[in-house]
Amino acid sequence: MLLCACTLTGYAQTQLPVYLDDTKPVEERIEDALSRMTLEEKIGMIHAQSKFSSPGVPRLGIPEFWTTDGPHGIRPEVLWDEWEQAGWTNDSCIAFPALTGLAATWNEEMSLLYGHSIGEEARYRKKDILLGPGVNIYRTPLNGRNFEYMGEDPYLASRMVVPYVKGVQSNGVAVCVKHYALNNQEFNRHTTNVILDDRALYEIYLPAFKAAVQEGDAWSIMGAYNLYKNQHACHNEYLINDILRGEWGFKGVVVSDWGGTHDTYQAIMNGLDLEFGSWTDGLASGRSNAYDNYYLAYPYLEMIRSGQVGTQELDDKIRRIMRLAYNTTMNKNRPFGSLTSTEHSEAARKIAEEGIVLLKNTGNVLPIDLTQAKTIAVIGENALKMMTVGGGSSSLKVKYEVSPFDGLKNRVGSAAEVVYARGYVGDPGGEYNGVVSGQDLNDDRSEDELIAEAVQVARQADYVIFFGGLNKSAHQDCEDSDRYGLELPYNQDRLISELAKANKNLVVVNISGNAVAMPWVNEVPAIVQGWYLGSEAGNALAHVLVGDVNPSGKLPFSFPVKLTDIGAHKVGEYPGNKLELEQSTHRGDTINETYHEGIFVGYRWLDKEKIKPLFGFGHGLSYTTFEYGKVTADKKEMDAEDTISFSVNVKNTGNRAGMEVVQLYISDLKSSLPRPVKELKGYKKISLQPGEEQTVTISVDKSALSFFDPDKHDWVAESGDFEALIGTSSTDIRSKVKFKLR
Repeated sequence: MLLCACTLTGYAQTQLPVYLDDTKPVEERIEDALSRMTLEEKIGMIHAQSKFSSPGVPRLGIPEFWTTDGPHGIRPEVLWDEWEQAGWTNDSCIAFPALTGLAATWNEEMSLLYGHSIGEEARYRKKDILLGPGVNIYRTPLNGRNFEYMGEDPYLASRMVVPYVKGVQSNGVAVCVKHYALNNQEFNRHTTNVILDDRALYEIYLPAFKAAVQEGDAWSIMGAYNLYKNQHACHNEYLINDILRGEWGFKGVVVSDWGGTHDTYQAIMNGLDLEFGSWTDGLASGRSNAYDNYYLAYPYLEMIRSGQVGTQELDDKIRRIMRLAYNTTMNKNRPFGSLTSTEHSEAARKIAEEGIVLLKNTGNVLPIDLTQAKTIAVIGENALKMMTVGGGSSSLKVKYEVSPFDGLKNRVGSAAEVVYARGYVGDPGGEYNGVVSGQDLNDDRSEDELIAEAVQVARQADYVIFFGGLNKSAHQDCEDSDRYGLELPYNQDRLISELAKANKNLVVVNISGNAVAMPWVNEVPAIVQGWYLGSEAGNALAHVLVGDVNPSGKLPFSFPVKLTDIGAHKVGEYPGNKLELEQSTHRGDTINETYHEGIFVGYRWLDKEKIKPLFGFGHGLSYTTFEYGKVTADKKEMDAEDTISFSVNVKNTGNRAGMEVVQLYISDLKSSLPRPVKELKGYKKISLQPGEEQTVTISVDKSALSFFDPDKHDWVAESGDFEALIGTSSTDIRSKVKFKLR
């Protein structure tokens, strides 16, 4: 099974081994290897040989590549040519928080720790390419895959992705940053042709990919399923040839998403290097190896033999793949990695704790005072349900997962009695793609019976903690399906309102990777955003709820009051052109979808339309308080070649230590093109002891003042007046200062 497909590489397999000279510089070694390969060997290298691997060239000592799904844990092994589990007993992993939870830390050190830790797990499992992280922009809260991404703001996503990339690749494992580009929904993801202007493309949807490539030095990129300019993204001339390789200088490997390749000629000419998962189960094709029928296999070989195309593009693909090999499979210095270590558990817990967001805390209900609490009632299915299983390709088989109920019960110990009531039944299943959680959450009681029990338990408790929200089932937070609406499923809204009447000390913990509507927001004193926090979820949540850890997470996306408060739903044609959707009779029809909202995504739209969100981008409370001074600038005017620095004093005025994220937004006061009211252009997370004061300085250059001019096809910073705004969120600006660009 380690050999290339015999029909393409039979010649190579009959030859004596040839050893490459490893004393020369890498580029010379690549050219040496290229000169020794047969045409069939080259073709064999650019497509899959199994569900998750591609061939090397055994004759030349070039190893296979093994990929694995991420981006928050290492996927369990499947059979060679099927999606079913391989039945290994040593392929369990540590689950790290899903990437919305990582982004909510607003801490690049946490991102580096995350990347390094998951990279160690991938390396130990002998994986060469980690299929992640995901950095598609949060355009709509209905996108089923938002939980795998880093939020709505291109600057935040750009800053958080770079250390993740560096951390993973320090282990000799390549990241495969996905999904490039414009994969902003799961509904019709294979057939949606995105239409948007270049300003929105460059200002909103590309910056995180660009940062991963140019600052993170990502070794591979995964193409998206959708179309753009009527070409599929996996072989898209504008996205790959013109931007990725031309403008950004990317020298790495472009990998297709599984089944994302649709045309041999476009794949040849438009920059695709490695093809995975196209239209075959590998067994039923009738040829000796069905993978030879991929678009970049026999069809490509036949086009070369018939003279329809040359070999220059093929040689370029091999050069890029060989560069990847010298960083990964042929890197003699890469470490061995480690799996499910104590250090990884600690990293997962630390990241989870720092990403938890305290949304509301009226009357200081939190943290729970264990000296006053004799009984704590835990309500809700999500207090028990394993969240590492399900959600699509990111579903995991974990060494362990601490539930919120167990985490709280273990932390409270004998200090208080912790009791449980179900409250609602959502998805009692616990199996995805052959991974079985072992939980039996079936409950045949009616909604009224479940609510009555929960209310009775709540009345008798000192504190009530409701764990609800979404889950990772279809049409919740899950690949290949979007949510039906913004509201909570399973009649949770009714249950929460009844619990609020029964007990004034109610805490709602929303487990989700997406924003949800909260019609009960004024009835509930304390609300926590709990994300999908991985193996250490229960411990992390317990530590925050009882005050062992002071919450410091900030939202990486806005929570709207209602769906039509979002530009994509107000003017933006989600989930596609309505007439075309009505006329579509089968899944193969291409549906056009115009992003009419343009650059006004997330808080940019809310600011423009003067819509107050439920909770703003960057929002997150603390158990202590922070006092901000007045922001100052180190100069009143700056030239295009200068930087300008903004400083503000921040003091912890509470009685416990805490971390705060100081956020810098820039406003262009007069522009020749429409611009957002403000845009995030800097931030810094600081830690302060009670009474401690610190001066925070954030510097920017003209790139923070620039917009993309589609006519000039370039970034432009116009001279004139600007304003720097310092705040704790997009909706809580504490101080402003004006300055001028000459």
